[in-house]
Order: sequence, then structure tokens, then C-alpha cells
Amino acid sequence: MWVSSVWRATLSPGRRAHSALAQLRGVVEGELEGIRGAGTWKSERVITSRQGPCIRVDGISGEILNFCANNYLGLSSHPEVIQAGVQALEEFGAGLSSTRFICGTQALLTPEDAVLSDELNHASIIDGIRLCKAHKYRYRHLDMADLEAKLQEAQKHRLRLVATDGAFSMDGDIAPLQEICRLAARYGALVFVDECHATGFLGPTGRGTDELLGVMDQVTIINSTLGKALGGASGGYTTGPEPLVSLLRQRSRPYLFSNSLPPAVVGCASKALDLLMGSNTIVQSMAAKTQRFRSKMAAAGFTVSGADHPICPVMLGDARLSSQMADDMLKKGIFVIGFSYPVVPKGKARIRVQISAVHSEEDIDRCVEAFVEVGRLHGALP
Repeated sequence: MWVSSVWRATLSPGRRAHSALAQLRGVVEGELEGIRGAGTWKSERVITSRQGPCIRVDGISGEILNFCANNYLGLSSHPEVIQAGVQALEEFGAGLSSTRFICGTQALLTPEDAVLSDELNHASIIDGIRLCKAHKYRYRHLDMADLEAKLQEAQKHRLRLVATDGAFSMDGDIAPLQEICRLAARYGALVFVDECHATGFLGPTGRGTDELLGVMDQVTIINSTLGKALGGASGGYTTGPEPLVSLLRQRSRPYLFSNSLPPAVVGCASKALDLLMGSNTIVQSMAAKTQRFRSKMAAAGFTVSGADHPICPVMLGDARLSSQMADDMLKKGIFVIGFSYPVVPKGKARIRVQISAVHSEEDIDRCVEAFVEVGRLHGALP
């Protein structure tokens, strides 16, 4: 015991730190090897051109078709959107270099309240709920009977908020907002919808899933992004009753402690909204091309999850197969990405294809043809 104590006492802080670092390295390398062995290693590809239907990727000669962007309406490289960003940049500079006024520490819900969340909600919603001090209930994906049971259980709380994605980003399916709103009204709950994969293109005029399903007057809070269909830069927003928005301005930590959006981002997003409110031609074009891809893939023998959404997950099941097929698609000039655990549940690996209004019909057909060739090569098709 005395020798051990002396050894510890004489071990320098630098050597102790080195030992801890070596232990960390061993743990991390073991985790990484496990990821490689499971076939779920995710490589990052470097895009060397602006976003669009055709892009350049580092290490690949020539242009390739891009089918894995959130650029649903093709507005990220629209000349009027770019010009609006340039004008805002010249007028207001690169940024405001400051956070908003710091004055609070709370968010919307308190320990007196409850939030009820779909089990497949996006990770950003889940993280927000974890930071919230409200009681948490999770209902089975799109299962309205389970949601009703959870609402009954949550009646003891002051406020009850049902939180759901409008369109689920991994599966391309749509939340049953009519039934959710009906249950919320029956049990005195509020409804929160994240519209990141719906804003700009779902519904007759692109206002989202609440417009698509006819419940615009029943959804209390909408959260969405400027970083996908509306130009694809960054930033987001929350809409709801005026007093609620005022309270969030006073107490929302992410709002208070974040720099305000760069002027160029605001300029681009504003112009994107102007274009959408002026005409629904872009929305209709994207819907037609989505239907073309889905019908041709189904005819070829693939299973495409979801319905009528430009997120078209080609379900393959096996993580390694998804990764290998995505790599071979790139060799054929088609940029798609394989998704596997932990991004999606085990056994639910897929290649997620995303359709844009700026894809041509020839682009769609070429993508399907490449899927058929690669699918047969890997035994995913007969």
C-alpha cells in the first residue's frame, strides 16, 4: 500500500493526463472499429460547386446528378434569390456580430406542464424536449390510439402540448394532423408542428402540412427552417399567437443567446417567399416529378417509403448494402446517401432520395435507371 501511494504521488500530472488520453483513445478507437464492422460508417463527400440539380464532388470527374439535397424547390441557386442575398450583403454587411438582448432563462413549458411527442420526431425536437422541464410522454409513431391514452394520462398537468413533425424526414410520411388536432381539442391540448420538410412545397400554395390537411386554424405553434426549401442557407423561425411569440422573445434561450441571422440569409429567404407567393408553378413541378420517380421505382420493384413527399426513402434493410449501393450510384453519376443506424432504426437502412423542382424528367429517369442497374448488381432486384 505504501509503495502504491508513493507511485501515485510521484506520477506527474503530465503522465496522468497522458494515461487518461490513452484510455480515451482506446475507447474511441474501439467504438469506431465497431461502426466500421457494422457497415454503418458515414463518409463525408465534399461538394465543390454551388447547390443545384448537377454538382461537382471532390474526387469525381465531371458533373453528377444530385438527388440528396433539401433543395426541394431549387431556390438555393435561383438567380433572383442570389441577387437578393448579394443586395442585403452590400447594404447591411456580413452580419450583426451580436446576440440579441440577454434577459431570461426559461422556455415555453415548465414542470407544471406536459409535452407529448411522436417517437420518430426529428432529433432537434427530441433535444429541445430534453432541455424542457415539462413532463415527457412519447407516443408510438402515428398511433392515434396511443396518443389518446397518453393525453388521458397527462390531464393532471396544467398545459399539454402535442409535438410532431409535419413530414418525417427519414420516412417521408405525413403526420395525421386532422386526428391529432381533433384529439387535442377533446383533451384541451395545444399542437406544435415542425414543418422543416414541408414549408414551401406541401399544400396547394406550399404553406405546409397544416394547409395540405386543412387544419391551419387548429395548429397552435409552427416551427420551421430557412435552410431547406427557402433558399437552403440557415436559420429558422417560430410562428404562433402573438403573446406566445412575445414570451419566446423574452425567455427562449436559443433565441436570446444566438447571433441574429446574417442579412444575406434574410434577403435570400425573403425573395424565396416572394417567388412562392407569386406563383405555385414551382410547387406543382416538384409534385409531378416526385410522382414520376415514385411510380417508376415501384414499377422496377423497389419499396419506396412514404407517400407523395419528395423525400423518397428506397428501403433496403441492410446497412452495408445501402452504403455500397450509394457508392456505386456515385460511380454512375448519381449523388445519393445511404442511411443506417443510429440515424434510422436497425434493420431499416435505406437510400434517401430527394426530388427537386429543378430536376428534369430526364434526370429522374436516369436516376431510376441507375438504381435498377446497381440494384441488380447487388441482388436487391431480381
